[in-house]
Amino acid sequence: MNIIVLDGYTLNPGDLSWGELEKMGNLTIYDYTPFDKITERAKDADVIFTNKTPLTKMDLSQFPKLKYIGVLATGYNVVDIEAAKKDNITVTNIPTYGTMSVAQMTFALLLEMTQHVQRHSDSVHNGEWSSCRDFCYWKYPLIGLEGKTIGIIGFGRIGQSVADVAETFGMNVIAYDAYKSDQPQREKFEWAELDELLSQSDVVSLHCPLFPETKGIINKETLKKMKKSAFLINTSRGPLIVEEDLAEALNRDVIAGAGLDVLSEEPPKLDNLLFTAKNCLITPHISWATKEARSRLMDIAVDNLKKFLDGNPLNVVSK
Repeated sequence: MNIIVLDGYTLNPGDLSWGELEKMGNLTIYDYTPFDKITERAKDADVIFTNKTPLTKMDLSQFPKLKYIGVLATGYNVVDIEAAKKDNITVTNIPTYGTMSVAQMTFALLLEMTQHVQRHSDSVHNGEWSSCRDFCYWKYPLIGLEGKTIGIIGFGRIGQSVADVAETFGMNVIAYDAYKSDQPQREKFEWAELDELLSQSDVVSLHCPLFPETKGIINKETLKKMKKSAFLINTSRGPLIVEEDLAEALNRDVIAGAGLDVLSEEPPKLDNLLFTAKNCLITPHISWATKEARSRLMDIAVDNLKKFLDGNPLNVVSK
């Protein structure tokens, strides 16, 4: 069995092991695969693993032996699922590996916006504390989270984990989701419609999947409904936000700030308007990338393939 990994570097830059996959077949790992090399490299594959390398209908038609595609991520829009179905190719994803990793990053962004840890540390290293006449100082407003309201758009596993952390800070939680599950364990929680959530929240955090109905859910009109003092956080999918509208809102003080781990185009172009927007933190899509989360991802990817080979496929998205 020929197993091809098209873009293994992102998952495993060298700190994890491919050993379990090597036991299962003839394994070939490419760190990256350019678009024009996909067919050449995967033409004899029985199994393909991909993270962000796209597999189109045209690509799949070139792989006569292919029976299985393992997406090394939760999102699977890099694969033409309908074409895979027609060609009887099973496609799986990794749905739950990074829940707490993303929740952790959500609060890393929020705490940086409210405490300005890096900026204050930089000022100390630049000698400002040493030359200060007082025992302490702060260069930016420090904002406490206790009693503030976080509005969570998308209340699945990750959204609920973010709520768990928020509650430890003494925050109130309101959520918007198409499916409203019971949350009897939460004392300071309520469901809300989108407009209500936007207007009441001190922090709006996006944790919904990217569907046609959620694309651009944050735009010029919805941003106007937020508090001027509110922060926006996106650790989900870049296209949930109309980036031009967010840049304008930040520059005009429509909202107080934004923390983004994802953008509409990745890697982004240098002329992205958010690069020069006021009070905008941007990190390079690393919410998922703790070693612990990547190790879980690897384990689940191996287990997905084992289950497929045993005739009991798991985490199938090509049903």
